[in-house]
Amino acid sequence: MELKPTKPLSGFIELLPAQQRFVDTCAARMLNVLRACGFSYLDLPAIERAEVLTDKDNWDEIETQMYLFQKGDTKMGLRYDGTVGLSRYVAGHLNDLTFPFRASQYSKRYRGERKQRGRFREFYQMDMDIMDINTLSTNYDAEIISVIQRTLNSVSEFIGDNYVLVGSRPFWDALFDYLELTEEQKKEVFVLIDKRDKISDQEFAEWLSDILKNEKKENEIKSVFIDGYSKFLNKSDNLDGAISELTDFMKTLDVFGVKNAKIDLSITRGLAYYTGLVFEFKLASYPELGTAAGGGRYANLVEKFSKTKIIGVGAAIGFSRIFVALMEMGKIDLSRFEQPVVAAVLPMGNLSVPFAMSVVNTLRDKNITAVAYLNADKKFKNQIEYANKINAKYSVIIGETEVENQLVTIKDMGAGTQQTISLNDAIKIME
Repeated sequence: MELKPTKPLSGFIELLPAQQRFVDTCAARMLNVLRACGFSYLDLPAIERAEVLTDKDNWDEIETQMYLFQKGDTKMGLRYDGTVGLSRYVAGHLNDLTFPFRASQYSKRYRGERKQRGRFREFYQMDMDIMDINTLSTNYDAEIISVIQRTLNSVSEFIGDNYVLVGSRPFWDALFDYLELTEEQKKEVFVLIDKRDKISDQEFAEWLSDILKNEKKENEIKSVFIDGYSKFLNKSDNLDGAISELTDFMKTLDVFGVKNAKIDLSITRGLAYYTGLVFEFKLASYPELGTAAGGGRYANLVEKFSKTKIIGVGAAIGFSRIFVALMEMGKIDLSRFEQPVVAAVLPMGNLSVPFAMSVVNTLRDKNITAVAYLNADKKFKNQIEYANKINAKYSVIIGETEVENQLVTIKDMGAGTQQTISLNDAIKIME
């Protein structure tokens, strides 16, 4: 019989136990931060109706990457981010939630894109969103950024320092209107600006020329990245409003204790549902990973599900993008995650198993990680090798003498020393 393949599909992640423990440790720390900041954790469905995920009137690149399928008459798709499903959830529970509503998510997402370092087809993201009815102060945008930084700082021993770049879609909307761009030109230039950090200045200029075919308008847009936005003051009310909002927002970030923040108008975010300020976090020590977290304000996403006006600001941390990529790069010392077992309990013969299991249960009651080797008829050599292979800190050896005297022989696997003592005394050593 021909054996079936054992490798997962390309772009899908499988971790070894020590790697998984590292990832789980980071997730626990970060989720603790979100809990401390008052976010309610939600576990929403991985599968949504296709009509929830897609929007032909607002087509963007992400829709070409979706996993869409049909079961009976129902067209469905795997979630590609957390915000669309959250918008459906909030619209469906308007009378059950207290606003402003804070939600966090940590779950797998699916995108059918080409695999590359830090990008996968199945991956974990960690989300945080704040939503309110009719209005939402930009103070919440600042708080989201503050919370993201606090969350990333909780794992700084692994990822180093971070910084945040802030952009403004309203600025570009106002500038495009001032330059009298067509709707199609606006969309194409937005996409080009979003890719600006991945292409050369010459390529940017050439592609911009292909889109606009107007040297004056092209130079105006290019000047934003050379001279900043100050030259566009007093050009239109919308430009003045967007510039004022961005300038004031940077002061608010300082009040909220956000460090290493600066304006970067090349930050536009690729998802079409963003309508306000947008931002991206980078890792200072690992620029090659690109964006570690990003998000922004959205004002129209929930209108697909409800006539009630819901405004939100949210962000996603590229969890797998960061931590799996760093492991693949060899940047994480996994040795500290390779010793999860404190005690390997080794019964010498089947007659020792009942007492050995009572010892295991007592250790577990004391929150001491304990594993029993239940092939009790195996030789001592095999059992102690097993204790070594699972990196147990101690072996608890139980033979006929130990059972008779209700004692245990505890061996320090690092030092190689051992002693026969009461279980209570052994627990004091292991705690």
